[in-house]
Amino acid sequence: MLSGIPLYLALLAAGIVALYGGAELLVAGAGRLALGIGLRAATVGVTVVAFATTAPELFVSTIGALNVSTDIGLGAVIGSNIANIGLVLGISALIKPLQVSSIVMRRHVPFMVFAAILLVALGANGTIGRLEGAVFLLVLAGFTGYLLYYVNANPAPMMDDPDAGDGISPRDVALVGGGLIALVAGSRWLVSGGTGLLSALGFSDLFIGLTVLALGTSLPELAASVVSAVRGETAFSIGNVVGSNIYNILAVLGIVALITPIDIASSTLRLELPFLIVFTVLLVAMMGYGRRLTRRDGAALVVGYGAFIYLLLP
Repeated sequence: MLSGIPLYLALLAAGIVALYGGAELLVAGAGRLALGIGLRAATVGVTVVAFATTAPELFVSTIGALNVSTDIGLGAVIGSNIANIGLVLGISALIKPLQVSSIVMRRHVPFMVFAAILLVALGANGTIGRLEGAVFLLVLAGFTGYLLYYVNANPAPMMDDPDAGDGISPRDVALVGGGLIALVAGSRWLVSGGTGLLSALGFSDLFIGLTVLALGTSLPELAASVVSAVRGETAFSIGNVVGSNIYNILAVLGIVALITPIDIASSTLRLELPFLIVFTVLLVAMMGYGRRLTRRDGAALVVGYGAFIYLLLP
């Protein structure tokens, strides 16, 4: 088993690179497509870019659940949401303090909190079945309809972006298509390499999903948010993570649960899910205070994420 470690490392590295490259293509193409039809930057971050960067979790969770176990899918989602808050926003805020859009705070953050609470409530009995999966997808449909209503009722002014409303470009469509292909390939390599490596070292499927796969699938969010922070486009940084955490639970777990019921271990109910709620509430409190995430907030989030990883160690 240990003789296969070099191959697992190669697959893991190739998977992370493919996911990163695919997400870059997808974010670039999807973001420009959205702006081309006149959406606001904050709305683009919460919807199109967030959904695009959630694609790795969707592919990894679905492929992992079908080929390995549902622990892979559940671990990837919970771990990715915690990594999005602690690592992605933490590092982004350390680079540059992040201003929180009133639109995101008022319209989108409540859905992020609701999705986390809904996951805990529906998973409290130890299983997320097809009925719960359908509930997740129905809530997602409601969230999408809610966003579309406000987009139509309050369209973006042209001054938000000089390219807004320019229409759809074939180049952007090609970027989205190429990004999706890279994400499919990358997710397969990441699942194979990550599970093979840690299984050879004796780790559980849940630990694998919560750590290696969660970090790997959070790379697109990290890349998009850090680049946005460096460029001063903090609406994308915050919106990307808020939207991604909503889609991870409602879309990813909803789809996986419809395919195959997800069993939740008692240890997950005691540690990982409460940690997700605490991190979510902490983030909301930080964003509500002064409507910004400072470098001190960023440092606290990164330290908190480090503590979470430490507690996971066997």
